[in-house]
Amino acid sequence: MIKHLPAHLFLALFVLVLAAPQALAERQTTGDILLIEKVMERMNRDLPGNGLTMAEVEQRFGSPAERAPAVGEPPITRWTYADYSVYFEYQLVIESVLHHEAIIREVAEQRD
Repeated sequence: MIKHLPAHLFLALFVLVLAAPQALAERQTTGDILLIEKVMERMNRDLPGNGLTMAEVEQRFGSPAERAPAVGEPPITRWTYADYSVYFEYQLVIESVLHHEAIIREVAEQRD
């Protein structure tokens, strides 16, 4: 049995105890939005599909609000639209992701 806790371990446990109520409160405010709702929302949205080119995305969905520069190898580029972001590898879409805020806003609108 451990008789003495090192000071840094005690401090870490103390911080966790203090932070737990805050973390639970934050989780409760968004906890009613289930993962299945997010998945269903993603399936129902008309987002750029994998394999589309940058030109096809821009033609169909318009110009993005922001174009982040390519990073890494292979180069990954992110275009940001109002409710979602589109990720490209080279010139092709590899993923489209709804923004968390858009999901919350749309679920709230559905409840009203």
